[in-house]
Amino acid sequence: MDTVLVTGGRGASGRWVADRLAGGYDVVVVDYDHPGLGVDPAPNVSFRAADLAERDQALDIVAAVDPDAVVHWAAIPVAGTHPEGRVFETNALAAKHVCDAAGRADAPVVQASSDGAYGFFFADPTPFPDELPVTEAHPLRPEDPYGLSKVTAEAAAGAAARRHDVPAVSVRPSWIQYPGEYACRTDEYVGDLGAGAGNFWSYVDVRDVADLVAAALADLLGDDPAVDPGTHEAVNCVAADNALGRPLLDLLRESYGEVPDDCAVDADALAEGDDRGAYAIEKASRLFGWTPSRSWRDAADAAVAGPTLFEE
Repeated sequence: MDTVLVTGGRGASGRWVADRLAGGYDVVVVDYDHPGLGVDPAPNVSFRAADLAERDQALDIVAAVDPDAVVHWAAIPVAGTHPEGRVFETNALAAKHVCDAAGRADAPVVQASSDGAYGFFFADPTPFPDELPVTEAHPLRPEDPYGLSKVTAEAAAGAAARRHDVPAVSVRPSWIQYPGEYACRTDEYVGDLGAGAGNFWSYVDVRDVADLVAAALADLLGDDPAVDPGTHEAVNCVAADNALGRPLLDLLRESYGEVPDDCAVDADALAEGDDRGAYAIEKASRLFGWTPSRSWRDAADAAVAGPTLFEE
C-alpha cells in the first residue's frame, strides 16, 4: 500500500481529505499539533507534528516518512483571522518547503490552493471576471495576503515540479461547505445578495473536495498520468450549481448592474436561466474524471457524521 503524507490533516477540511485517502493508502497526518501518543488512530492513519513554515522541519519530516505522494493541505485558511504578514508568510513558506521536500523525495504533490487566487473575494470593489465561466486560465490578481499566498504556493509547486521532475496539482476550491452545516444556506446569506457576491455565490461540498484530491492522487500515482512529471496543473473545485439556486446571469445583473460587454461569456457553457456556478469545472473532469456530485439542495440539511481520525 502506498504511503501518502497529508499536511493539515487535522484541520476542518483536511480531516475529510485524510479520511477519504485512508481507505486506499497509509496516511501520515502531519499537523502543527500531535493528538497525543495515547490516542487510538483510525485504520491506516498515523500522526506526526511539525511546523512546516520552518524549512528544516518540513524537509526532515518528509525525508523521515519517505512518502509515495504528498498532499499539502496545511494553511491559515482565510484572511482576517491573523495578521496579514503571518497569513502570507506561513502559507507561502509552508508550501515552498513542503513542495521542495516532496520533490527531493520524488513524490508527486497535490496541494490546496483556492479560488481566492483569482483575487475576486477580498478585493474592494469586487472586480468582474474577464470571462464566464471562470476557467483556470483566468489571470490571477489577488490584493489580499491569503490570495497572494495561494498564487505563491502554486508557483512553488510548479518550480518544484520542474526542478525535481515530479507532477504537481493545485486544487482551487471555492467556499467549502460541510454536510448539515452549509453556511451558504443560512437566512443571513440567502437574504443578502451582497453576502456571496465576492465569489459569485460559489461553494463546494467538502466530500467533493476530498474526492477530487483522491482522483488527482490516483492519477499521479498511476501508470499513465494525465499530468506529466515536471509539470503543474491547477484545477477549479466548485459545485455545479450556485448557492442561491437562481440563474447566475440574473444574479450578476442584479448585483453588479450588468454583465460588462468586455466579459467573454461562453454561451455554450452558460445559458440564460442556468443556475450553475461561476467557475468552470471541465478541466478537473477532463484530467481526472471528477465532477461534483453534491448540491446544497440535498447536503445542506444532511445528517452525515464527520470523520474521526482517532479515538481518545
